[in-house]
Amino acid sequence: MSASEPDPEELRRRFLPRLQAERAALAQASQSTEADRRPVELDQQSVGRLSRMDAMQQQAMARAQEARRRARIRALDAAIRRIGTEDYGWCDSCGEFIGEERLALDPALTRCRACAR
Repeated sequence: MSASEPDPEELRRRFLPRLQAERAALAQASQSTEADRRPVELDQQSVGRLSRMDAMQQQAMARAQEARRRARIRALDAAIRRIGTEDYGWCDSCGEFIGEERLALDPALTRCRACAR
């Protein structure tokens, strides 16, 4: 193991808490914004046409944000599974070590700088 390839236990100690904390924060955000993604009521008495359109736009934006949040949670879950193995920190494409600096930016990365281009 070279100096640029830290041991898996050190990677786990350094990055697992960050991965878990981000995942928990995203799950909490998902739960707290659930009402924003519900279907818009079409009550003619209390909501005018423009207000309904605005509510539908807000709903669409909330659903798009939830889709991005779910994709990030999947990436975090995969990283948490990998961190328990020897695969964490190694590029899925070329097999080279991703690098601690790059992992410090985003601990869920699966590709080195060269392969990410």
